[in-house]
Amino acid sequence: MQSWQLPEYIADILPSAARQLESAKEQLLALYRVHGYELVSPPLLEYSQSLLTRIDEGLSLKTIRVVDQLSGRQLGLRADITPQVARIDAHLLSANSGVNRLCYAGSVLHARPDGFLSTREPLQIGAELYGHAGIESDIELIDLMLKSLAVVNVPELTLSLGHIGIFHALAKAANLEAQQATTLLQLMQAKNAAAVRERVQQWQLPEQWINAFETLPTLYGTQKVLHTAMTTLPDLPEICEALQQLQHICTAFANHNIFIDLSELRVDNYHTGLLFAAYSADWPDALARGGRYDGLGKYFGRSRPASGFSFDLRDLIGHLPPVEKLRGIRVSVHDATAAKNEIEQLRSAGECVIIDYTPESNNIKGCDRQLVWQNQQWQLIPL
Repeated sequence: MQSWQLPEYIADILPSAARQLESAKEQLLALYRVHGYELVSPPLLEYSQSLLTRIDEGLSLKTIRVVDQLSGRQLGLRADITPQVARIDAHLLSANSGVNRLCYAGSVLHARPDGFLSTREPLQIGAELYGHAGIESDIELIDLMLKSLAVVNVPELTLSLGHIGIFHALAKAANLEAQQATTLLQLMQAKNAAAVRERVQQWQLPEQWINAFETLPTLYGTQKVLHTAMTTLPDLPEICEALQQLQHICTAFANHNIFIDLSELRVDNYHTGLLFAAYSADWPDALARGGRYDGLGKYFGRSRPASGFSFDLRDLIGHLPPVEKLRGIRVSVHDATAAKNEIEQLRSAGECVIIDYTPESNNIKGCDRQLVWQNQQWQLIPL
């Protein structure tokens, strides 16, 4: 293997794309700041148990582990920043018993890519709100997610809504064991109602729950799905509340294209309620995902209601607005010492000044002017 080769699904980011990413990141963090979200920067490496790999199988499979040569304990390279932010809210910011709004932007590492078009090193950016259980905070975060994608020029967004609390309510009422619930969650992803029915029949569930689980993967489409769910699913308080929350979200975003999918459960296991995602016609998977994950902080000593979203900024390189390249000022290496003061003044003013070490070739790129000694003073002249 050549020494310059990178691992599969790992790639360099070259200058033009790197500038686009950094510019977009700055704009997004500025957007979050004016909405009251404070920036945090968790470490890339933690003890693996702090990354919640022990409670979330999906997250555990994504996490790359190494042995700490100082302590001998197992370390994990973070695969998701959300659990780290939950730790910060629960532990380091525990003096604030009110609402904490936090945002972040940083690389995560995955043991395997999420898909054929995915990188194993996403640049995850997102926002989280802790300390408020009402639907109003979910609406705030969905609005911020949609604004974020508008900043990076994603057109014709579709807002997808689901609620994992509906499935949990059915599983609890039907007295499913944890492994049975996990098995059904996997079958739901294929939206194969017949396979779901066959499996719950094998478990000899009452007909009421067989019909409910068989119906759930068929409940996707327009907002009419909510009415269908209300009339066909069992009359459980948790289901009624979940459907009311979804209707509230639909009303709040009436001007957006909305898709309902009550079997869309492809999230990390720590989510507990409302799920939301944003799609675009020219991308095969969700561009951003979020939802409610109440109680996640209990693993760090403080259980709090929480909701948030995140997305991989590297996924959106093709959408990012172009960044105009700064046109430079050429200075011959022979003039650099004499022009030192002028060079520093230009750089302090935001100009890009490039020392040309091969002036005889006259082949320096990125410059449209040059600094020359002319008429007893340093002057800028066009190239």
